[in-house]
Amino acid sequence: MIITCLKNMKMGSKFSFLFVNVVLVVASINKGVNCMNVSSSNADLDDYTQFLLANGVARTPPMGWNSRNHFQCNIDERTIKTTADALVSTGLAALGYKYVNIDDCWGEEKRDWKGSLRAKASTFPSGIKALADYVHSKGLKLGIYSDAGYRTCSKKMPGSLGHEEQDAKTFAEWGVDYLKYDNCYHDGSKPQERYARMSYALRNVGRPILYSLCEWGQENPAKWAGLYGNAWRTTGDIKDTWESVISIADENNIWGRYAGPGRWNDPDMLEVGNGGMNLEEYRSHFSIWALMKAPLLIGCDIQSASHETIRILGNKEVIDVNQDPLGVQGRKIRAKAGLEIWAGLLSGKRVAVVLWNRSGSRAPITVGWREIGFSPYNPVIVRDLWAHSFISMRKRHGLTAYVASHACKMYILTPS
Repeated sequence: MIITCLKNMKMGSKFSFLFVNVVLVVASINKGVNCMNVSSSNADLDDYTQFLLANGVARTPPMGWNSRNHFQCNIDERTIKTTADALVSTGLAALGYKYVNIDDCWGEEKRDWKGSLRAKASTFPSGIKALADYVHSKGLKLGIYSDAGYRTCSKKMPGSLGHEEQDAKTFAEWGVDYLKYDNCYHDGSKPQERYARMSYALRNVGRPILYSLCEWGQENPAKWAGLYGNAWRTTGDIKDTWESVISIADENNIWGRYAGPGRWNDPDMLEVGNGGMNLEEYRSHFSIWALMKAPLLIGCDIQSASHETIRILGNKEVIDVNQDPLGVQGRKIRAKAGLEIWAGLLSGKRVAVVLWNRSGSRAPITVGWREIGFSPYNPVIVRDLWAHSFISMRKRHGLTAYVASHACKMYILTPS
């Protein structure tokens, strides 16, 4: 792990954690690709990956909205349409929140006489195709949900196990752009087999569909899911609590070396704005998710979101860290008594740093330039991403900030 590597380095070493981070990213992705067998050739996989990247699918972590965290099963086509409208009117769509994702409970309990999935007539009377057309007319993309089992997690509609090709064609015909694929009520077979079948089906529909594997991290999907999809859940379901956020962040941190353009670790959707945490905790949540290059999928009701919630979700400087084209997941590099330093390499030799106070009281946190691969003798330009201002540096060897309990400070550091 990166932290172990760092502890074993001498302070004067010419190697930095950033160098190790990049090496591990490349080595681990290559290792993952070489150790898995799939139903199609490596050439087919490479061609499909290039097809997706050329079409802009998950070149950077996907951004958008998902219905699950706030609405659960209480969804209908009006909610989806008004959410699409709200993404545009709040300016969030212009910042990159493009996917409008319908989660569980959108379909009828049984398939039609041809064996096809169908939208629930009472809640989606116009059908998914018409809804996709509406979302597309707003310059957005539509996502949908299914399951690698016989039933979805709600038990209210069929899963896609045994119907992968048929369902993939249906989604493509409807104009779907994103598939979240869950892991409930399956036949006990390995997820590598079940998720691979849907991956192969999606490759053959002639439409770029972002494929998000929701396997909950049970079989260490970071090690194999990059062969099949664009994002994979590394954890169980998030809750709108501080304890859930810090636990999930630590779980996702373990797998940082496997992420990169086209393939992302997913610590689950954002809870920002749902009411279970305070604003400082939500800023920390959003900052760490952005640094970890997690998919930024809003989980609150955008139509009723407060100005403070929109300001957090709409912080362009933090979003830019998440969407940096280099695609290196930020990692935890030091922690003691709840005071933590997280950092990640950005394009242009810059480094994003989060000073995160998980303790119960305000405290100073210091990051040294050597810790992030900078020379202690050269000047550094420091940009505070929440204050939207530059910091005048009096010390050359590092940065110290007093951070409130459960809050964070987030910076971009640029050597000059």
